[in-house]
Amino acid sequence: MSVPNTEQTAILQKYLDLPQRGKVLAEYIWIDADGGMRSKTKTLDKKPSSVEDLPEWNFDGSSTGQAPGHDSDVYLRPVKFYPCPFRRGDNLIVLAECWNNDGTPNKFNHRHECAKLMKAHEEESVWFGLEQEYTLFDQYDQVYAWPKGGFPAPQGPYYCGVGTGKVYARDLIEAHYRACLYAGINISGINAEVMPSQWEFQVGPCQGIDMGDELWLARYLLMKVGEEFGVKVSLHPKPLKGDWNGAGCHTNVSTKVMRQEGGMKYIEDAISKLAKRHKEHMLLYGADNEQRLTGRHETASIESFSSGVANRGASVRIPRSVAKEGYGYFEDRRPASNIDPYLVTGIMVETICGSIPDADMAKEYARESSD
Repeated sequence: MSVPNTEQTAILQKYLDLPQRGKVLAEYIWIDADGGMRSKTKTLDKKPSSVEDLPEWNFDGSSTGQAPGHDSDVYLRPVKFYPCPFRRGDNLIVLAECWNNDGTPNKFNHRHECAKLMKAHEEESVWFGLEQEYTLFDQYDQVYAWPKGGFPAPQGPYYCGVGTGKVYARDLIEAHYRACLYAGINISGINAEVMPSQWEFQVGPCQGIDMGDELWLARYLLMKVGEEFGVKVSLHPKPLKGDWNGAGCHTNVSTKVMRQEGGMKYIEDAISKLAKRHKEHMLLYGADNEQRLTGRHETASIESFSSGVANRGASVRIPRSVAKEGYGYFEDRRPASNIDPYLVTGIMVETICGSIPDADMAKEYARESSD
């Protein structure tokens, strides 16, 4: 008997309609060693009123690349919880940080340091908006809905496209959109991207640590929705070689003073600081990003920093409307689609707001990578 590619939702529904007899299902989710998502479910006796009511849990870190086999327990400490759009009712999704049994944050727990940075600079009121691009593949690792053994027409009609042959998998995208709204994510929009079967969703504006939390949850929901449709989601920054656009995670940033009249001065100051730390930022801006940042396909070169008004080929873009009004935000176009948003938002705050002694994200990442 062949295994179905998608879930048997019609059969499943009669079981989902069964009462849970007061129990609450909490899906604990976390980030593994490869920047992927993992999850497992815990039964609770009642719905928690705060994150402090959620129990700490653990998992086998040797199976996720987060711990050695001889000392494999990694602990899950809940930091946020959200209503679950899949199980609904009182059921929850719980975002958790990973901690070692000696009380130190796990090597791949980048949220911990990011939260310290956000707390240290909370008076700056830093807002973020992340534009998550991603590419869809079928079960055979072919770009979703592309001709078998061939290619679609060249790029042009697909960006924000409408109509058969111009957009693919809109049903999956709509399902993800609603799931995000149900969970309370501040998802601000979606659009089809330049390469066919490539899409984007935007999350924000979010302040401080909320940005990383909400993007990770939105990614988790996208992967889960993809399960039901039998579609794989790729966050690789250059999923297909050749004359096709890559995938990024453009990072929009503003501080309180940037959003006020005269804010352009502070935007320019921030861009000047970013230029001086280009190499440090590129360490944290995603794996294989050199395949995407070539100076072609609406990207700048990874080798040098550039900025400009309305220039989508620059490292950092100032929107035309911001230049006209004299205040607002800037867009860092360098981050790849597979970034850890905690690393990117953390080093951004560290750079534009001023470093604090024990939390240099780039140095910490370089140290961990050499371990």
